[in-house]
Amino acid sequence: MLANKSSHPLVSVVTVNFNQSAVTCEFLESMRKISYSNVEIFVVDNASTKDNPDIIKEKYPDIHYIKTKTNLGFAGGNNAALPYCKGKYVLFINNDTEVPVSFLEPLVEIMESNHQIGMISPKIHYFHTPNTFQFAGFTPIDPITIRNFAIGFGEIDKGQYDTTNETGSIFGAAMLVSIDVIKKVGMMTEQFFLYYEEHDWAEHIKKAGYKIYYTGKSVVYHKESISTVKNSPFQTFFLTRGRVLYARRNNKGLTKLLSLLYLYFIALPKQGLIFFLKGRFDLTAATGKAVFWHWTHLNNRDNLPQLTQNE
Repeated sequence: MLANKSSHPLVSVVTVNFNQSAVTCEFLESMRKISYSNVEIFVVDNASTKDNPDIIKEKYPDIHYIKTKTNLGFAGGNNAALPYCKGKYVLFINNDTEVPVSFLEPLVEIMESNHQIGMISPKIHYFHTPNTFQFAGFTPIDPITIRNFAIGFGEIDKGQYDTTNETGSIFGAAMLVSIDVIKKVGMMTEQFFLYYEEHDWAEHIKKAGYKIYYTGKSVVYHKESISTVKNSPFQTFFLTRGRVLYARRNNKGLTKLLSLLYLYFIALPKQGLIFFLKGRFDLTAATGKAVFWHWTHLNNRDNLPQLTQNE
């Protein structure tokens, strides 16, 4: 067990704020109460436009506060803090979460016990229905359909997922990653902007020889739907674009061909038609816009950016 600060590896906690300063402060207040004794906290403001993010630093002067000049998206916002992180591990965690007192110890203990684990996520409960699962691991992403499923989604927590095991992918709302893995594999690619970037990253980490883990020994409470409006053109565009981009970046040969044929000629036309029949012409247009983006970026290549730490 990790009993005191001397046995606690330093964990760098990174969270991204965008127009949600009050929500971010609620997250930081829960972090202030945790029992893990060796953390540094980074808040990256992703060029907020609708509130005053400086209040975060005023209320929590001990944090490291970084302001970007433009909205860099999920990956870019998190990556902005990485060159300054000194921890053995980095906890990427959504600002719209709150954490129990002892949530971090199990995550670090599992990583410390098995250096083949490159990244790990805890179980995620919905904040407003605290006993209900959002996530207890993922099924593997199907290489053709580029779909997976969140294990436990919507179920009541009765201890059925209090396990520690490999999982098909990671959950970006809360993921602990070894800094050595980041140095070896690279940071999250910023090309996605939003959605699928953590799945893409997990796939690259697996290809580098590491394992992706889930543990039910830790829980984080997620205020889902605060950060993104569901069924919005914004969400539909980036989800659709990210799904195809994942296939382009992670599949090869015949698998890549079959996947792109399925997406372009079956899945996405079906998606656009369903939106059209429901009268959601804005979502049909967003689907088409995402497809058009790929046709205009056929030669686009974006490797994982490498980490150069600041001393």
